Amino acid sequence: MGRTATVILIILAVMALFAPQLTWHPPDASSGPALAPPGNTHLLGTDDLGYDLWSMICFGARISLLVGLGTALLAGLGGAFLGIAAAFRGGWLERIIMRLVDITIVLPDLPVMIILAAFFGSSVRNIIIVLVLFSWAGPARLIRSQALTLKEQPYIKMAAHYGGSFFYLLKRHFFPELLPLLAVSMIRLASMAVITEASLSFLGLGDPTSRSWGLIINHAISFSGIYFTPFWKWWLLYPWLFLTLLVVSLALVGRETERLADPRL
Repeated sequence: MGRTATVILIILAVMALFAPQLTWHPPDASSGPALAPPGNTHLLGTDDLGYDLWSMICFGARISLLVGLGTALLAGLGGAFLGIAAAFRGGWLERIIMRLVDITIVLPDLPVMIILAAFFGSSVRNIIIVLVLFSWAGPARLIRSQALTLKEQPYIKMAAHYGGSFFYLLKRHFFPELLPLLAVSMIRLASMAVITEASLSFLGLGDPTSRSWGLIINHAISFSGIYFTPFWKWWLLYPWLFLTLLVVSLALVGRETERLADPRL
């Protein structure tokens, strides 16, 4: 299953990277009759404005992957750095970081994200920033617990005793040793970010100028006759299917990475 999921992720990444080459119609302009079913001219049909669904899905993949990757990198690496710093330095720095972790974890994520997204604006950049603010605490706590054990290893104590700086130990020992665990955490973050972005877009808080999958689903469900006509078979089903494929594939790849990092699982 892990290999199949990896292949699906590669296909989705190719769709996102080469969206202009893989599509024949613009994603943000009418290119055919409204609500046309899938066919030779429009591979996956059109919406009520005549927008090509295949084009919107390909360009929407860019939004989902950008949000997932951006959140995973920023929150994962940032949280790992703070977790290692808390474990290595201890004292007041550890107390401050861990209190921030506790506060962030107990906050109700989605309601606060909705408020912040509405306040800061609905650009992709702002959505990533909001997601990072609520995603770094998990990796920070996880990495800190492992770093506390790691810093007691004789070779790290010896390196610190002979003048190894924090950043040297971080680069030479902590990050390489904790990378498998961090990779699993970042994949989970990416999956969570994709779901949250789709949820915010579905609620109308996504970037209206983008063609994210959540916005496509929101637009489809807002159509009054979507459930009483055959239009849902392409307008609603296809973006939901691609979103599900992405989230499930990330979960399977994360599970496989976790198994490789810890063969006992």
